[in-house]
Amino acid sequence: MPTLSRRRKENAKIAPAAALTAAEAVAAVKKFKGTKFDQTVNICMHLGVDPKQADQALRGSIALPKGIGKTKRVVAFCSSDQVAACAAAGAVKAGGEDLVGEIEKGWMDFDVAVASPDMMRIISKLGKVLGPKGLMPSPKAGTVTKDVAGAVKEYSAGKVEYRTDTGGNVHGVVGKMSFSEGDLVANVEYFISAIERVRPSTAKGVYIKRITLSGTMTPGVQIKYVDAAAQA
Repeated sequence: MPTLSRRRKENAKIAPAAALTAAEAVAAVKKFKGTKFDQTVNICMHLGVDPKQADQALRGSIALPKGIGKTKRVVAFCSSDQVAACAAAGAVKAGGEDLVGEIEKGWMDFDVAVASPDMMRIISKLGKVLGPKGLMPSPKAGTVTKDVAGAVKEYSAGKVEYRTDTGGNVHGVVGKMSFSEGDLVANVEYFISAIERVRPSTAKGVYIKRITLSGTMTPGVQIKYVDAAAQA
């Protein structure tokens, strides 16, 4: 049986057992004994959806009001007349068949891929390469758009993608431990409200069952949530 570190033991002692408001949960997470690196703060929402049903398998993207504290490497599949604009917006590489060729040869130094609709025919051959890594551009995720340069700018700044896993959970990054409490609270509340807005019409009963906030190396803290729709 693995031995718990002193930090984990100390954090476990002060971890709140009851659910807290978003502001209280952020304060609690920031009070945990830290590490030498700036931990990422994550949110996990357990939803009352059936991911096996196509209309309940949520997927999308959220531009948080305070950012997430890091930039992302974005590539853009676009026509030649859009290459310069995408590069200016922050794309590490932009192009069409030439970019597809580089990726087919093994180049994968990027975090997000965006594409214009007319490029999907060209990049379809990359499905087996990008799909398993979650990098294939998708209209549902907002990574297939006519405004490719705009998408590059948003994702380079840290726009967050989300999707339900097989257990009906949605995970997301909401900032860094170095963020002020106010900025983290703003991001947490915005993330929750964004997931509220995409509630599938076919989802029955309690939609948001549990919300947990945590740092990379901290215990989770439960956020108190009242489903107004369920009470109405």
